Amino acid sequence: MTTAIRVEGLGKQYRIGGNVESYRTLRDTIVDAATWPARLLKGELNSRAETFWALKDVSFTLDQGQVLGVIGRNGAGKSTLLKILSRVTEPTTGLAEIHGRVGSLLEVGTGFHPELSGRENIFLNGAVLGMRRQEIESKFDEIVDFAGVEKFIDTPVKRYSSGMYLRLAFSVAAHLEPEILVVDEVLAVGDAEFQRKCLGKMSDVANAGRTVLFVSHNMSAILRLTERAIVLDQGQVAYSAPTQQAVDYYMASGFSQSGERTWNADEVPASAAPFVPLALRVRDPRGEVSDSLLAREPIDVEVEYRLDQDVTALRVGIYLMTLRGEVVFTSFDTDEPKLYDQYGSRKAGSYISRTQIPADLLNEGQYVLGINASAFRVKSYFTDERALSFTIDAMGAAGMHWGEVRQGPIRPQLDWAIQQVQG
Repeated sequence: MTTAIRVEGLGKQYRIGGNVESYRTLRDTIVDAATWPARLLKGELNSRAETFWALKDVSFTLDQGQVLGVIGRNGAGKSTLLKILSRVTEPTTGLAEIHGRVGSLLEVGTGFHPELSGRENIFLNGAVLGMRRQEIESKFDEIVDFAGVEKFIDTPVKRYSSGMYLRLAFSVAAHLEPEILVVDEVLAVGDAEFQRKCLGKMSDVANAGRTVLFVSHNMSAILRLTERAIVLDQGQVAYSAPTQQAVDYYMASGFSQSGERTWNADEVPASAAPFVPLALRVRDPRGEVSDSLLAREPIDVEVEYRLDQDVTALRVGIYLMTLRGEVVFTSFDTDEPKLYDQYGSRKAGSYISRTQIPADLLNEGQYVLGINASAFRVKSYFTDERALSFTIDAMGAAGMHWGEVRQGPIRPQLDWAIQQVQG
């Protein structure tokens, strides 16, 4: 089978810190050259900005017509990999061979010129992909119809909303039929209806035999669309396998503490201030911290945190997901209006927000618990979507005497009444 992409020893190094250098003039260059010996003796040239490897020694091959998922935590190097493959940036080490025309959707409106209309940007993107005008014209109506921007197609895209921008950008990338399609996690920005539409189109693209690289945190989409996946961790390939195995590895890894997750100071970004997460715990009815719980018993969840200054409109909540990334529910500590009135504004200090997952709700299996602290539509302070995992044992749960595996993430014990109706 023909190889579409070959990556060997790929690495990308960035410099962080140091002074940002302004535009240089000829005079600056001459002065630097004249003073170079003196500055060298003073040690000024020995200071170096800190460097880090966004990617390091990444290798894989992708055959023509295959669909590869790329998964990993934030900062793992996924977007850097796609930018190198899309020729947006050059690698520091290694090589990446691309055999075929590449269409990229790395972020909303990639390659769009804000002053040009939607119509003009469609033709511009097509030209960048190396397509003839006749090819673009044959797909034009289909692109516009999918994006749903017919009324605004001759309006400069700088006046588009982010949703319109996204719809048109995805539609162009998906319909102009490059041999290789590279898609980053942009679908998360659209509404639910558009996401379903995009995933359907992605499925069509994959079934049409085109080569696809797909980055997403949506494990359901990864499982549905890809045949194989690689897991990136700190810029390196941690695991490469068929998608099912790769997703299981990814979702089950990184949970170092049993039933409890604590955060060190260096794990909390500065942008989270003044919110400081301290711990997330799950407890059984006896108050014990545990990662193995019974379906027929309630589960206590507590989030411990500190506020270094007063915060207004704060809400602290949890995400519960299956091991495959399907969201079961989301809940915040100020969902109840009375609690919002009392704690919507919180003074600096230490807090614990507690809630309880009812008994006879969750089905057997492994679950992932994440936390979020935010001010609705104002600021997101801190999010860790996969803070810890725990397992639900269905022993003693309703319906266990049938000896079958119940479908779905929940198995509520509902109240039934049986009435014999006289004929």
